[in-house]
Amino acid sequence: MSNVPENLKYTKTHEWVSISGNTATIGITDYAQHQLTDIVFVDFPKVGEKRKKQSVLLTVESVKSAEDVFSPVDGEILETNKALVDSPELLNKDSYTNWMVKMKVSAPPPDLMTPAQYKKHIGE
Repeated sequence: MSNVPENLKYTKTHEWVSISGNTATIGITDYAQHQLTDIVFVDFPKVGEKRKKQSVLLTVESVKSAEDVFSPVDGEILETNKALVDSPELLNKDSYTNWMVKMKVSAPPPDLMTPAQYKKHIGE
C-alpha cells in the first residue's frame, strides 16, 4: 500500500504538488518510486526555464527504465533539489521529503487530485 500524504495534491501521472502562495514544490509519489525501483539519476531542468502544465519537467532514471516527470503547473523553475544530484536514491527512501523542483506558478491548476481521488486512481 502506497503512502499518500493528506496535505498534498496529485496528478494522474504520479507527481505530487504542494502550493504555498505562488510557489509549487513538486516531486514523485511513493507509488511512482516503487514502480521505478532503484533510482540512479535525475536529469533536472535549468533554473529559469519555463514549463507548461503536462509538459516534461525532468527525467528520472532507474536500473529498470527512464521515465519522464510531468509538470503539474504552468510556471518557471526556481530551484532544483541539489541533494538528489549526488544521491538520487533518496527518492526511494522518502519521495515526499525529497522534493525535486520548486516552481513559480503562473496560474493555480484547477484539476489536481485530492489524496482520496489519487488513492482511487492507483487502486487503493
